Amino acid sequence: MAKNRSVGIIVGVALLALIALIVAFNVINLNEAFGGGPPYYGRTTNMDKWSNPLPVLAAIDALALLLIAAYAYFMRRKP
Repeated sequence: MAKNRSVGIIVGVALLALIALIVAFNVINLNEAFGGGPPYYGRTTNMDKWSNPLPVLAAIDALALLLIAAYAYFMRRKP
């Protein structure tokens, strides 16, 4: 029992670190794509090279939500 609980705590802390990294990744990418000047500066300066970051960010966020949901499911199960 104690070993199982400690593994769960370690995985939980790792998931919290993963959440922090994903939030930072989202903020950096959204700020680069949409921030920093008159309307969407990143879009207008290199319009031929600009790509919408939202689909990639949505895929990464969905994967993180699946990992968190799986962790919650397995932690709620009774051994």
